Amino acid sequence: MTGPRTLAEDTPPVPALPEARSARSRGFSRLWERNQSLVPTLAALVLLTAMLIYAEVAYGRVFHAGTMSSLLVSFAPTIILAVGMTVVIVSAGIDLSVGAVVAFSSVAGVMLMNIGVNGWVSMAMMIVSGAMFGLIAGVMVQYFGVQPFIATLAMMFLARGLASILSTTPVTAPEDSPIMLLAVDWKIFDGPKVNDFVITPGLIIAVLVMIAAVFFLHRTRMGRTAYAIGGSESSAQLMGLPVARTRVWIYIISGALAGLAALVYTAEVGGKAQNVTGIGWELDAIAAVVIGGTLLTGGAGYVLGSVVGVFVIAALRLIITKDGSINPEYLTIITGAVLLVFVLLQRVLTRRRGAS
Repeated sequence: MTGPRTLAEDTPPVPALPEARSARSRGFSRLWERNQSLVPTLAALVLLTAMLIYAEVAYGRVFHAGTMSSLLVSFAPTIILAVGMTVVIVSAGIDLSVGAVVAFSSVAGVMLMNIGVNGWVSMAMMIVSGAMFGLIAGVMVQYFGVQPFIATLAMMFLARGLASILSTTPVTAPEDSPIMLLAVDWKIFDGPKVNDFVITPGLIIAVLVMIAAVFFLHRTRMGRTAYAIGGSESSAQLMGLPVARTRVWIYIISGALAGLAALVYTAEVGGKAQNVTGIGWELDAIAAVVIGGTLLTGGAGYVLGSVVGVFVIAALRLIITKDGSINPEYLTIITGAVLLVFVLLQRVLTRRRGAS
């Protein structure tokens, strides 16, 4: 015979309480709120993948080593500019001067080489000259209350004008200049015929800049202050963060990276520099940053997302080039349409975040 059943054995299992299900839903909601800033970046990555697959299916030879290395090397200067622009936009600023600074730094650096200044010193001066434009813009914004748009627009006109004063005709660096070393091809993969995977020191510089920017924004006090300024400048000041110093340094960094981009680009084109270089590059950098998920209002964004945005633009140009029947002027229209979609996506996510 079995013993008498206990009360516990007679009690049916208790179904999951509504409170437990509610707690799980709140957990998913908090997870979504923490990660929804990644949605634009993931959308850009999906778009990039889809574009590359379409180009491979439609035209072929896209995922070949030669094509991939060509894209990486040719867009190294744009990556450097986009990294600097990310730092600025994260702090709720903007820098319209970077394209013109590239032109001035390139022309000035090559002319210094041609008058006998040491090549390495001339290369360093290209970066320093870019940083000086950033310093002036940062001081105007922080200490004179000038809007970033106006301050950097003034620097754009100043840099472009100075480049035109220096020379209206292309100038070329000496053949033995050390700047040429940045464009030396390093063969990583020896493929059939011309299908080699090649990198250059300029590309290595762009990768190092990207890694350093990730560390700067997420692992240093100044980087975290940049996010805080973009989120709420008044709150950052109340927390005792070095707002003034950080904002000035942000524009110095952007200008210095524009000078570095000029250095890499000048090497890629065989040491040639001219005053019309970099026209519209600031718009490409801003588009790449926004497509990559950085909020134009500041406070949120990722360097790696901006790099993805650069390659979205690169893929657009690749498709237009391989098609041949598409008018190159349509690139601007398509880029604008893509940018509009991502801005609207940011607005939707921002409103949902505010509502929650």
